[in-house]
Amino acid sequence: MSSHDETMRTATSARAEQLDSLSETRTLIAASKVNGTHVYNRQGDSIGSIYDVMIDKNSGRISYAIMSFGGFLGLGEHYHPLPWSMLHYDRQQGGYVVDIDRDRLEGGPSFATSAMPDWSNGIYGERVDEYYGVHPGMMTR
Repeated sequence: MSSHDETMRTATSARAEQLDSLSETRTLIAASKVNGTHVYNRQGDSIGSIYDVMIDKNSGRISYAIMSFGGFLGLGEHYHPLPWSMLHYDRQQGGYVVDIDRDRLEGGPSFATSAMPDWSNGIYGERVDEYYGVHPGMMTR
């Protein structure tokens, strides 16, 4: 390996470390780091992980966490949207905690990648909110 290649690799590694340290502070976290974070119930059992987040374009606030669980190697996996206001970060567990059990989550609105819901008219989001007993005003904390 040439010294130029080694220099480039070192510089790239240093930039990656800088970006990683910028992507999370005591109170802020980059959306890219939220994805993949485990979600636990109140008993401390892992009930899935965050696949993605839905951000309100006007307020800039996260409205929903899209949880994934089930399946194997991405096959048969289903996605379950949860109102963001239901999730609370637990530093000790290094993940989010929700006050629902897996059965309740499995019975809620969900979708597969082959059948994405229509979020455009607000009806799907209202269905999610209604299922979990969350009022739109509760979305912002």
